[in-house]
Amino acid sequence: MKIRQKILILFTALTVSIIVLMSAFAYYLISRHSFEDFYKRLEIRAYIAARATLTNDKENSATYAELRRAHLERLPFEQEYIIHIDSTGNIPRKAMPKELPATFYSRVKLNGKATYRNKNTFYEGVLYDSELGSHIVIISAQNAYGAEYMAELKRILLICLAIAAVVVVTAGLFFSRYILRPVRHITYQVKNISAHNLHLRLGARDSKDEISELSQTFNNMLDRLETAFETQNNFVSNASHELGTPLTAIIGEAELALNKQRPEEEYRQSLEVILREAERLEHITKSLLSLAQTGFDGKRAQLKKLRTDELIFIVKDTIDRINPENQVEIDYTMLPEDEDKLVVLGNEQLLQLALSNIVQNACKYSNNQPASIALAATDKNNLIIIKDSGIGIPSQDLPFIYDPFFRASNTEGYKGYGIGLPLARNIIRLHGGNIVVNSQQNKGTEIRISLPTYIAAKPE
Repeated sequence: MKIRQKILILFTALTVSIIVLMSAFAYYLISRHSFEDFYKRLEIRAYIAARATLTNDKENSATYAELRRAHLERLPFEQEYIIHIDSTGNIPRKAMPKELPATFYSRVKLNGKATYRNKNTFYEGVLYDSELGSHIVIISAQNAYGAEYMAELKRILLICLAIAAVVVVTAGLFFSRYILRPVRHITYQVKNISAHNLHLRLGARDSKDEISELSQTFNNMLDRLETAFETQNNFVSNASHELGTPLTAIIGEAELALNKQRPEEEYRQSLEVILREAERLEHITKSLLSLAQTGFDGKRAQLKKLRTDELIFIVKDTIDRINPENQVEIDYTMLPEDEDKLVVLGNEQLLQLALSNIVQNACKYSNNQPASIALAATDKNNLIIIKDSGIGIPSQDLPFIYDPFFRASNTEGYKGYGIGLPLARNIIRLHGGNIVVNSQQNKGTEIRISLPTYIAAKPE
């Protein structure tokens, strides 16, 4: 069932249910008012009958009798009962109408009056004291006019309900079409988007409603998909080129060496070329493997509690072994007083790899000029700041620094493959962290790495 049909059914059922309940409530209130009004009319007749019958004043009695004949129309099936109560307070059983229960008389004697209904016959009884003694005067009649009135009211309510149902269904059709029109428009636009035209976007409205948010969210997803497709295409193209270059050199050098008999020195030179290109190929392959492995969701990485200050010390020792001429210094000025804030959950090898790649780049692209590693920590995050005063990154190249194999336009004189920074970002993201690069050409680069602080459970 389509959403449009569901909205129509729900809207119709809800509205008709409300109308039915309100009609039933109105019918009930009017019915009660009709009964009370009829009982009041019977009560007036009972008192007039008592005054016309139970008095020694003949003139007064005649006056009430004349008033009754002249102004009180006889009701359908009207009956009159005048029952004498003896000195002991008992009522003769023969005088009691069979339709009335004994409790009716008890209520009359207790409260001075009482009502009773038997199907469509209404009874009103009043206690009347006079010089002739105590009597119970009962008037009964059928509320024929009230029944006709209620039947007519019921018919009118049913007609109104039928008309309201038709109006509600018509309004529901228009309402459902109007509400879902933006959704149909979105569906039409989405059907025209494929892998070949990911540049297309949905026409988002200026309104702040949920449909506008849905369109914007879908456009954001298309942005990510388009970026992912372009990145994948560039990755395949660049990987093919980077892998093909050393392979071509190895094959060409081997074919040249085997083309004819050569002196031993030339064979040695060819083997050195082949070894150098093979090492380059091995480095690229390992980097690609590391980059691919850090693209998983983190289930393969074993995380444990690590101290970021110790991690930085290990990275510094590693850089000192690889590049003894480096001038990297550790900045202790922002270290927190509470050492517990320096604990994070992470994979030691992967984090060492990420930080080592970034620090090596700081040394390489600054020609071993002074660089620094600073560490700060809060209750929520550990912040590692790596600064150098090297060649920096041109502003036009900053949007592409995380693309695999991309190298800035001013790095032609530096050896590299463009994998270190994308690999580092994947590792940081795998740990739930974030990396931000701020750089100006010829002024240096600052890289900020944030990792979630490990919060130990407090004992109760």
